[in-house]
Amino acid sequence: MDDVLIVGAGPTGLVLALWLTKQGIRVRIIDKSTGPGETSRAIAVQARTLELYRQLGIADKVSDAGLKTLSMNLWARGEKKAQIVIGDAGADVTPFPYILMYPQDHHERLLVDHLRSLGVEVERQTEMLGLEDKVEQVEVRVRTKDGMERIYGARYVAGCDGARSPVRHAVGNQFEGGTYKQVFYVADVALGAVDGENQAHISLDTDDFVVVLPYGGGRYRLIGTVRDERTEHPESLTFEDVGHRAIESMCLTIRQVDWFSTYRVHHRVTDRFRHGRIFLLGDAAHVHSPAGGQGMNTGVLDAINLAWKLAAVLNGRAPDSLLDSYDAERRSFALKLVDTTDRIFTFVTAQGGFADFVRTRIAPTLASAAYRIGSIREMIFRMISQTTLSYDQSPLSQGKAGSIEGGDRLPWVREADNYAPLAEIGFQVHVYGEPSVALRKWATDHGLSLHAFAWTDAHEKLGLARDALYLLRPDTWVALADSSQSIEALEGYFASRGIVLTENP
Repeated sequence: MDDVLIVGAGPTGLVLALWLTKQGIRVRIIDKSTGPGETSRAIAVQARTLELYRQLGIADKVSDAGLKTLSMNLWARGEKKAQIVIGDAGADVTPFPYILMYPQDHHERLLVDHLRSLGVEVERQTEMLGLEDKVEQVEVRVRTKDGMERIYGARYVAGCDGARSPVRHAVGNQFEGGTYKQVFYVADVALGAVDGENQAHISLDTDDFVVVLPYGGGRYRLIGTVRDERTEHPESLTFEDVGHRAIESMCLTIRQVDWFSTYRVHHRVTDRFRHGRIFLLGDAAHVHSPAGGQGMNTGVLDAINLAWKLAAVLNGRAPDSLLDSYDAERRSFALKLVDTTDRIFTFVTAQGGFADFVRTRIAPTLASAAYRIGSIREMIFRMISQTTLSYDQSPLSQGKAGSIEGGDRLPWVREADNYAPLAEIGFQVHVYGEPSVALRKWATDHGLSLHAFAWTDAHEKLGLARDALYLLRPDTWVALADSSQSIEALEGYFASRGIVLTENP
């Protein structure tokens, strides 16, 4: 019997398999496809995802393989109205101050290769037909590559099988939300000469809309709307059928179309992310508009959130109730994300004279003016990069020291790279200043890594408190913040949640 059976080998499923395998958990990952995707689909990799990829040692590989997008240009009525420089905005926020463009098909292949290096192969052409939670295990009925039906047993099952998720249907979960009336197209193309390959473009024209995203080698992803009567049969459309006014207004020349598809955008969140021993992740749990390039990254963060909790329970270091926090933390974020992307999407695609005036005349001017203010630039970058994501309302979050609360992302200290120790997957303590003798002893006795950083003014500017204790979860969010280095608070945190650090604490 496997510890965890993962259904679906897209980025979410592969990342879950990697994190679990890295922590010594036996996984089986199945997918009904014959191999990794052949089209680029999701393309943006955000800074928070890259930060967490350092735990697997693949952050630099992914970053080097993709194209770093350093600025975003806003166009309206054939003129460039504003330029948002991303790199400047994130330079003090993260080691990865850019939006990385890395096509999903390439991304999946890298993850598959890394998983293979850890001794795990994706079982292809293996389709889940049904499942049953047997209290002590889940029995999953599958059809394998040879056409035979078999039963796979696992302690837990993770549904990473997309928006039409058979796992979600099997457990009877709702998928509440709706579908936007607009039809979108997506195309991968080769463009003629373009100023600045590291620049993305958005055209907010009155009767057209397109996003142009570079991903290297003269290739670009176009995302646009189909607005006329042809939306009744979008499956019959070709690239020649969709509006090109916005593209032409930016003086772009399409040299070759490598891939073209149309789709409708949904906004839905399932009612439960956990169903006994069965979990839903990624598009199986939530779908939303592509605004901000959040979709794939949200699925990856689902996987990382769940992986350390499953490992703790399976290794006997935590009670099953720890797994309830996955639903509490990730569903709450999914609901907020759907609401945010919905508002952005509605604004960008709204039709009518007044909407056109606001979108093409007012919005670019305001964006240009606002982005000259450093704090606003950083705020926008933090939102897009998912570095603002906090679990402050989680049952796993406790305390406050300086301006940092339990549930917050640990601030990155550029001068010291305090993220380097986070490559270790496990609880650890950070002290910015001097750890007490008692704290050092407690950490040693309990096998808890302790990292001390000499106090500097940079720490204070980031909201860290001098000599405070910051307990970090295995997924690097702050679990406990305590300004007095209280051993009682540290012991109480683990005891109240039933988490143990060593076999004989």
